[in-house]
Amino acid sequence: MNVVALVGASGTGKSYRAIGVASEKKIDYIIDDGLLIKKNKIIAGKSAKRQNTSIAAVKTALFSHDDHRQEVIDTIKNEKPKGILILGTSKRMVEKIANHLKLNSIDEYVYIEEISTEQERKIAKKQRHELGKHVIPVPTFEIKKDFSGYFIDPLKILRKRENHSMQISEKSIVRPTYSYMGKYTISDKVIFDLIQYGVKEIKEVYKVLAIDIKNYPNGIVIHVDICAIYGTTLGKLALKIQEQVKKEVEYMTALNIISINVFIKKIIVDSKMKKNI
Repeated sequence: MNVVALVGASGTGKSYRAIGVASEKKIDYIIDDGLLIKKNKIIAGKSAKRQNTSIAAVKTALFSHDDHRQEVIDTIKNEKPKGILILGTSKRMVEKIANHLKLNSIDEYVYIEEISTEQERKIAKKQRHELGKHVIPVPTFEIKKDFSGYFIDPLKILRKRENHSMQISEKSIVRPTYSYMGKYTISDKVIFDLIQYGVKEIKEVYKVLAIDIKNYPNGIVIHVDICAIYGTTLGKLALKIQEQVKKEVEYMTALNIISINVFIKKIIVDSKMKKNI
């Protein structure tokens, strides 16, 4: 197995450049902040950025806990990767990660200073220290269930390959729990307004009767009571409402929606005077 390490101080843009380095080295697997990532998909581990304190985050990033470490070791054994890219803030850190995960000795070290300019590193540090943003090299939809209720912003990167085709990769910016800037929360009123706006666009709906939102650690459950217009196929209408609500709420808030329950409480025959929702 080819083990490559990407080393750089905290906040200098390692995670941002991880996919590019992995692609250049023909590596499909990345270890970053407690996660094992395969081709933009998290397949094992837990994110250090989800921990409540910086100390807990460091322990998670180093795979210090037995159950966390063993899960990743077992996954690596099953996957049998030809290469792995390990991200860390120092040579000592990446070597410790490799040792904890029972990987081979590191074959190559890539330093962030070799693949980025001083100006780019300054910008990355500003994003980290002033705005509290951290990058995870996976698409947003992969981590929404783990970061529901926190700031999530997709960041699409275009790179030109050697054959002149374009490679599009998506990374996700998150604000960790332990960030000094705190949690990013969204009021239920905002979600209510988004649901009403989305459902208003559906002509088969006469009126929204009630909306209830239940918050859970891994996301939200939405209940919507509807008055429908007579002649509508109720099953298809419910599905359309679910799709519209999911589109509006997830797009605008990045909250993880566990389920959307639609209840057709009333049916109205005269639809000439459709009310505003």
